[in-house]
Amino acid sequence: MHDKTITVTQCGRICDMSLKVSFSRAFAGQEVGVKEMEDGIWVVTFLDYDLGYFDKMSKRVEPVEDPFGLLKV
Repeated sequence: MHDKTITVTQCGRICDMSLKVSFSRAFAGQEVGVKEMEDGIWVVTFLDYDLGYFDKMSKRVEPVEDPFGLLKV
């Protein structure tokens, strides 16, 4: 389901070679998946949940509004 599995650093970053993206310290030590969805746009997943998106220019994950489906309309 994803291109790479990366362990989130203790400071909350997703790091892989030259890639350093701010994510969340809440996921420190956990493995997340990253997959390129469009040219230069990547999705971050944890288990079966899409948590957010980033590009290599912003170097910051923008969260999905309701990744776990907890909000009801």
